[in-house]
Amino acid sequence: MSGFIVKLIVCPIGVILASWIFPNVDFAYWYQPIIIGVVLAVIGYFMEVLMLKESTNWLSTGLDFIVTTLVVYYGSMFFTDSAVTFWGAVLTGLLIAVTEIFQHYWLLETGKTEKGPVSD
Repeated sequence: MSGFIVKLIVCPIGVILASWIFPNVDFAYWYQPIIIGVVLAVIGYFMEVLMLKESTNWLSTGLDFIVTTLVVYYGSMFFTDSAVTFWGAVLTGLLIAVTEIFQHYWLLETGKTEKGPVSD
């Protein structure tokens, strides 16, 4: 659960930073990157629960990049007056993927991704 809380903080901040840094990521209102970030946090959390292990760390990070790119690009189309180009979404995906690398290492080192025994 602490991984989800970290994602709820880091993902919106990452999307907000991307909108400040990259000229081709433009959200018209302050709440738009926050909503995109929360959606990314929820999707990312479930992706980690389903597949993050020591052996799939880089695969999980790569999928986080792809999903982030697609969610930012297509999700921005639902907002009035926002404009995100495909390359802006790719850059945002790279920024979020870098944060995911550190989050994944933290989750794996602390054992927060270990699943308990399955009972019949």
